Amino acid sequence: MQRISTALGLLLLAACGSTTPPAAEPTRPGGSVTFGDDLAFLQQHGHVVVLQDQAGKAQVIVSPDYQGRVMTSTAEGAAGASFGWINRAFIADGERVPHMNVFGGEDRFWLGPEGGQYALYFAAGAAFDFDHWQVPEAIDWGGWSVSASTRAEVRLSKDMQLRNHSGTAFSARVDRTVRVLEPAAVSSALGLSLPADVSVVGYESENVLHNTGSTGWAKDSGLLSIWILGMFNPSPKTTIVIPFKPGSDAELGKVVNDAYFGKVPADRLKVTERVLFFRGDGQQRGKIGIPRPRAVPIAGAYDAAGKVLTLVQYTLPADATDYVNSMWEQQTEPYAGDVVNSYNDGPPAPGKPPLGPFWELETSSKAAALAPGESLAHVHRTVHLTGSQASLDALAKATLGVTLAEIETAFP
Repeated sequence: MQRISTALGLLLLAACGSTTPPAAEPTRPGGSVTFGDDLAFLQQHGHVVVLQDQAGKAQVIVSPDYQGRVMTSTAEGAAGASFGWINRAFIADGERVPHMNVFGGEDRFWLGPEGGQYALYFAAGAAFDFDHWQVPEAIDWGGWSVSASTRAEVRLSKDMQLRNHSGTAFSARVDRTVRVLEPAAVSSALGLSLPADVSVVGYESENVLHNTGSTGWAKDSGLLSIWILGMFNPSPKTTIVIPFKPGSDAELGKVVNDAYFGKVPADRLKVTERVLFFRGDGQQRGKIGIPRPRAVPIAGAYDAAGKVLTLVQYTLPADATDYVNSMWEQQTEPYAGDVVNSYNDGPPAPGKPPLGPFWELETSSKAAALAPGESLAHVHRTVHLTGSQASLDALAKATLGVTLAEIETAFP
């Protein structure tokens, strides 16, 4: 079934028209822009909060001005590689644009669904096309309030008034906590010991959505979901790796939705028995999604150029079945959406520049059927690991179920 593109893809389409955002600074392979470089740049353009572990090597930059998003991180201090993709030209320009403001960042907060009769990105009665698509202001522009900040953690919040395509009004508050993790906490989260020759930065965003109104949120009038998206630096040798639950299509449905921008070519997407591989080279636009029956609570990528293993873990309740659907049409199954997504940037048309380029991992919470005063939490955890080939190989096998050799040879 044809899926309709997400916000990032549609902004790429806009690159053909008058709403083209400024081109981003080219990203060097392997994330070789230093963390100190990115920190100095961001400090020139707004308020940032820098989190760090006790040793001071694992560091994370959070921007309250840009909706509390994690802009970038490093495992080795100021001189270490900076892992997040940052749209420097757009930030330096400082001008608000229609549809979506693309700041970049490794972990940003959005809400679903994007399309459909319960869409948050289309006003009541609006056509499902780019001209009428608009990211809600609360998650697109303006700062979030900081309620507390320590060396390792920052807490932010935002009150929101939203209305979906069907006219349902939502009063909501989001409480968002970003915390950097000590290496021992990363080991515990991954369920393994980290080799001594591995450098690591791990952080998580804990996102809590509250119904602050007087009316319950019901399926027949539309539900919200927490949607976390992360942008990372591409390289010609980056491969995204997403494990999935094995089984027959008759039992679990298809493994992957690869039709967001037209079917992904076989030389860019490989599906094995338990794991799929997807190129993260920033050279060709494409997006994939994993539905709930196939989802497992981990995804990742390996950049063989920079020798960086990236892992993402997220909240996946065993009893959750309803996930919002973001197709841009009146939907027959509004709660049959994807749980994990990955996006690879590239030119939207021949001769047109990419938005970044970058690659992306995204996770979503279940649909939030909340009574007044109730809340829903979704944790999205990101871990970057660098070190010897042997150690990263063992970590990839233990977490993603594949060796580095399997990842590097997925695409000849």
